[in-house]
Amino acid sequence: MRLFVILLSLLLLFGWSPAVIAQPQTPNFTPEEIQKWDNLAKSAFAATSKGDFAKAEQYWTEIIERFPDNAAIWSNRGNSRVSQNKLPQALADFNKAIELAPDVTDPYLNRGTALEGLGRWEEAIADYNHVLEVNPNDAMAYNNRGTAKAGLGEWQQAIADYQKAMAIAPNLVIARGNYALVLYETGKIDQAIREMKNIVRKYPNFADTRAALTAALWVNGQKGEAESNWVAAYGLDPRYKDINWVKNIRRWPPSMVAALDKFLKLQ
Repeated sequence: MRLFVILLSLLLLFGWSPAVIAQPQTPNFTPEEIQKWDNLAKSAFAATSKGDFAKAEQYWTEIIERFPDNAAIWSNRGNSRVSQNKLPQALADFNKAIELAPDVTDPYLNRGTALEGLGRWEEAIADYNHVLEVNPNDAMAYNNRGTAKAGLGEWQQAIADYQKAMAIAPNLVIARGNYALVLYETGKIDQAIREMKNIVRKYPNFADTRAALTAALWVNGQKGEAESNWVAAYGLDPRYKDINWVKNIRRWPPSMVAALDKFLKLQ
């Protein structure tokens, strides 16, 4: 999922760039009005940063009521809804954003995440393919397509997409973490654990890989190290204690879910 980092002033309120604005009858705003909407959008981004996605959705809804023809705002509300697992509502927002700005790639990328959550893998892949047709170097599109491929059980194709994402953006930690998860799923246990350890060494606050490393080490008999990683993972994101969330919302591969379940049942 990718937020549109849209600078406020009127650029935030009416599009991504001058080439995309193309809004009819742009109204005149007083400095006080500009400040009001600027502050509200900043509040939405701040709520998102704090993980308060319901509050972010509330802010975006208020802005949409004033600026219903702005695609970026619809897409940002869609992102806040995906984060709450309100997937049909998010999908409607992304569809509206695409209707308003069909030549911008971010709504397609974001819509793909909603489609994945609904298990509509092929449709999600179609959206990611569209993004890559426009921008063949979009690392997040490769990462997301890999996740959709994994949803179909096409593990080798998923690996290829994660590798492409990492080649384009070596610091895209989510792609590296997903790559390690699929290595584990395909039976490359030692390689997966090495990759997870490398990720944790470079990104010690990345909870997803901390939790995955916990599970992999536990099943591998390295219980002390597993416990140590779990303390960090749980402290960063307690959702990993909920195996249903890991399986159905985060959507780890089956072998990785099973490994974490074994660890959790002995806690």
